[in-house]
Amino acid sequence: MATAKQDAGVADAEGKEARPGTGIHAPVKPSAELGKIVGDDALPRSAVISKVWDYIRSNTLQNPENKREILADDHLQKVFGRDRVTMFEMNKYISAHLTKA
Repeated sequence: MATAKQDAGVADAEGKEARPGTGIHAPVKPSAELGKIVGDDALPRSAVISKVWDYIRSNTLQNPENKREILADDHLQKVFGRDRVTMFEMNKYISAHLTKA
């Protein structure tokens, strides 16, 4: 029989229960600059990252010679503050444009 805690969340990598609406699942509000890419509604951080990747892929913004590098267009330059970032750096620049919803 499942406990209330088990019914409320999903197990994380360590087997602990994650509560909905916390951590990566907590809703965040994008800045105006990031909102032009992902929309203005509050979303979980994971959905924000997915939408940014959808935008990158649909606009062919990955460097063809180095897929780990993102070549920022005008919208992404306002978020990243740079012309190029690696996929590993991308999250820190995006985080600066998110606030708790």
